[in-house]
Amino acid sequence: MTTITRNTNETQIELALDLYSDAGADIESPVPFLNHMLTLFARHAGVGLRVRATGDTEIDGHHTVEDIGITLGQAISGALGEKKGIARYGDALIPMDEALVLCALDISGRGHLSFDAAFPTQRVGAFDLELVEEFFTALVRSAGITLHLKQMAGKNSHHIAEACFKAFAHAFRKALEKTGDARVLSTKGVLE
Repeated sequence: MTTITRNTNETQIELALDLYSDAGADIESPVPFLNHMLTLFARHAGVGLRVRATGDTEIDGHHTVEDIGITLGQAISGALGEKKGIARYGDALIPMDEALVLCALDISGRGHLSFDAAFPTQRVGAFDLELVEEFFTALVRSAGITLHLKQMAGKNSHHIAEACFKAFAHAFRKALEKTGDARVLSTKGVLE
């Protein structure tokens, strides 16, 4: 279990992550749609995730969403350590009703996001959908993951966002698979 605490003038976050536990999610933040996305991420990735977050949502959800992404990325990086013995790469093509999202990722040590999704609406409920990309940007930078998310189809904003999180979860789960090799999957011998 890796625990990260992040306290700023804008947010207070405590996050615990167990990469190889199907404990599910216990998420409490003032951003209900993100809570839903993190809950399904934990379930589909097969990880244990606990989040306690407060933030300046009276302004908007940006700081809270971004800082949870940063904290989750830090927890992933800390839990993986030297990244020895994992598959490193993962991919998934996930449908969510009419929506279809492709995800490919590399736990490379280098944070990069290629995000190609177009939401037909600006919001789902009170959640500003531009924060989906902000969340993943913060996560990959902190975790050192190269992540490609590409929407292949979709008309419903909720379904597109959910397909993004589920595709990431399934690709991440594949990348975490144990290879039986105690070395790092890199000719350099390190992933950074």
